[in-house]
Amino acid sequence: MYKNLRQLAMLALVAITAASCVTQKQMTYLRDADASQAQAINANFTSQSETVLRNGDAITVFISALDPEAVTPYNLPTAVYATPGTDQVQVTPTLQYYIIDANGDVTLPVMGAVHVAGLTSTAAAQAIRAQLEQQVVSPSVQVRLINAKISVLGEVNHPGQVAMTGERMTILDALAAAGDMTVYGRRDNVLITREVDGKIELARLDLGSTDLYNSPYYYLQQNDVVYVSPNKVRAISSTNAGLWLSVVSTALSATTVIVTVVKK
Repeated sequence: MYKNLRQLAMLALVAITAASCVTQKQMTYLRDADASQAQAINANFTSQSETVLRNGDAITVFISALDPEAVTPYNLPTAVYATPGTDQVQVTPTLQYYIIDANGDVTLPVMGAVHVAGLTSTAAAQAIRAQLEQQVVSPSVQVRLINAKISVLGEVNHPGQVAMTGERMTILDALAAAGDMTVYGRRDNVLITREVDGKIELARLDLGSTDLYNSPYYYLQQNDVVYVSPNKVRAISSTNAGLWLSVVSTALSATTVIVTVVKK
C-alpha cells in the first residue's frame, strides 16, 4: 500500500512538472519556413509601403514652392496661449498638425477642406498639391502621419502602446517593439482587434505558420490592438502550481518517512 501511495505521488509530481514545461516547438515563430517556400509565399504576398490615413488621424503638412511667401500661410508655427486667460501667445517652430475629421477631410488655411481619408500619405500629398496648384506655382507637398500607435497586450515582456515611427508596421515589428512574447505566450493564437468604418473586426493569427504573410492582418493599422493569449503553462502557474508541487512533495516525503518507520 505504501509503495502504491509513493508511486502515485511520484506520478503526480511528474505530471505537474511536465505540464509546466514549454517545448521548443511552441516557442518557435514560422516553424514551417524555409527557402523553398519563398516562391509560394510571394505568389500571394502583397507588400505594403504606407499606412492608409483614417478619420481621427493627426497629420503634418509641409508645403514649399519657388516663392516661399506664397506658401507661408500653410506652414505657420504652432501657437498656444502662454497663460490661460491672457492674450499672451507662445510660438514654437513646430509645424501645426491637422486632424482628419469625421468626413475624412483636413481643413488647411486659405485652401479649405481636402479629402484625405482612405489615402496613403503620398496620395494625400498629391491630392493637396492638385488643389494647391490653382493658387501656387509649382508647389511641393509632404504629408506625415504623426499619431499612429499600436497597443500590444497579454503575454509580452513590455505591454503597452507602440508608436508607428515609420509608414508601416507588421505584427512581428509590433511584438519586437514590445520586447517579444514571454515563454507563456501562445504563438498560434494572437488576437488582432481592428476598427474599420465604425465596426470591429477580430482575427486570430498563427505566428508559427508562413500563412501569416498572406493574412490581411500581417500589416497592422494605426490603433490596432494585439493581444497575446497565455498558454496552459501560464494557466497552471496562475492556479498556484507551486502550491500543488509543494503539497505533492510533502506527501511524497511523508510517505517515505512512513515506509521507513514501518520497515524498522
